Amino acid sequence: MERIFIFDTTLRDGEQSPGASMTVEQKYEVAVQIARMGVDAIETGFPVSSPQQFQACKMISENVKGPVITALARAVEKDIDIAAEAVAKAQHSRIHTFIATSPIHMKYKFNKPPEEIIGMAVKAVKYAKNKAAEVEFSPEDATRSDLPFLYSILEKVIEAGATIINIPDTVGYTIPQEMSNIITAIKNNVPNIDKAIISVHCHNDLGLAVANTLAAIEAGARQAEVTINGIGERAGNAALEELIMALSVRKDLLKYTTNIKTNQIYNSSRLISNITGLEISRNKPVVGDNAFAHESGIHQDGLLKHRETYEIMTPSSIGRGSSDIVLGRHSGFHGFKKRIGELGFVISEEESKRIFDKFLYIADRKKEVYDEDLITIIIDELGMSSSSYKLEYFNILSGNTSVPTATIKIRHNETVLEEAATGDGPVDAIFRAIERAIGVNAVLNEYKVHAVTPGKQAMGEVQVSISVDGVDSKGRGSSTDILEASAIAYVSALNKILLSKEMNNEKN
Repeated sequence: MERIFIFDTTLRDGEQSPGASMTVEQKYEVAVQIARMGVDAIETGFPVSSPQQFQACKMISENVKGPVITALARAVEKDIDIAAEAVAKAQHSRIHTFIATSPIHMKYKFNKPPEEIIGMAVKAVKYAKNKAAEVEFSPEDATRSDLPFLYSILEKVIEAGATIINIPDTVGYTIPQEMSNIITAIKNNVPNIDKAIISVHCHNDLGLAVANTLAAIEAGARQAEVTINGIGERAGNAALEELIMALSVRKDLLKYTTNIKTNQIYNSSRLISNITGLEISRNKPVVGDNAFAHESGIHQDGLLKHRETYEIMTPSSIGRGSSDIVLGRHSGFHGFKKRIGELGFVISEEESKRIFDKFLYIADRKKEVYDEDLITIIIDELGMSSSSYKLEYFNILSGNTSVPTATIKIRHNETVLEEAATGDGPVDAIFRAIERAIGVNAVLNEYKVHAVTPGKQAMGEVQVSISVDGVDSKGRGSSTDILEASAIAYVSALNKILLSKEMNNEKN
């Protein structure tokens, strides 16, 4: 199996995604995680563009070991000097220099003839060669360039010392067969191409970035430039997680290997989402919430009988938890019954069927039936008494000069519990006050907020995932007040754990 080198440009092209700017410290944190995942090269940024970009590149080059540390530079000496200074202390340094080569770019960006563009590229590569361990060259907008001109400039920059030749589909215009033809043509028409590694950098404007990258690899490219979650300019770049899992799952056809530790993919994806604030679409391949979620009854039944009926990879292979059986109007009895068991209820077949009928009635009126709904249905149908806790009141004192303090009132049957607590922030204070009132110590595993409706008075939904004594639970809460939604979600998650423990005690 041939080795494919993974060049991660999350910190450069990915950060150019609108709204994705990171601080120096955040870029360093991401670089550490990317290195842990096993990428071969990290493009740390565009140092000449700002002092923060320079400082981030410098910090990463000095402290992150393992991957080649790369900085981007235009084909001008000032850019190259600053890039070289930024990566000077890297264990292994690379300068990535570029110049546009398509007719439209040469005419409207440079207003220079092709011969002058070649001269600028060669001069830049020679200059960079003396400033770093290796030089990568990119003909920007390569896939819209005239091929004979592309052959010529690539031959000249390889002669000048470039050892990695990157072919960017800068505007995401190319389709897979065309990309394959371009890489094949370069291999056949650039005489010294054997002295360089062919790389490929695909944008996703037509949704073809990963497909184009795979086509390039099949044609002979041996470095893939990618970003975590596919973030980047406009519609983004080829997504690291999609490319890697395609290579992993389809080894029968794609006989290539990488150094990526796939069990670090999910952590990396969540880290990028949390730092940039760019939410991951639920139906995003590999890392989206729905990637391992099943609502259809036919799918749930098949999955429970044999996972591979409806899953081509395991959640654990990318470092996330188990698959989710999502209950909704399309769910079947087998998935429904499994979820009841997971909630700690032991009921007869006849009772299960009666509750399932009520569940379907509710499911027809809701997009998704949550655990709280199931618990309510079961309690109502079986005439059980609910011992759940209900939030009645909360108050927050907070500010940039005061310690956040929460006061809460919770009802448990006829008992009213009141407590107060301080925290690192208002949400933390609320959670601590709730735990103190109920008498449990929980570990918060995940906290997510998103708007359900638009506008200033938007309804917000909070989702929490917690653990108590090794038992996991999830809760949701909705309100126009995010603090209230957070409190409702936390109480909901605790209720599930406490009810499960109560039922287990009754069985014993």
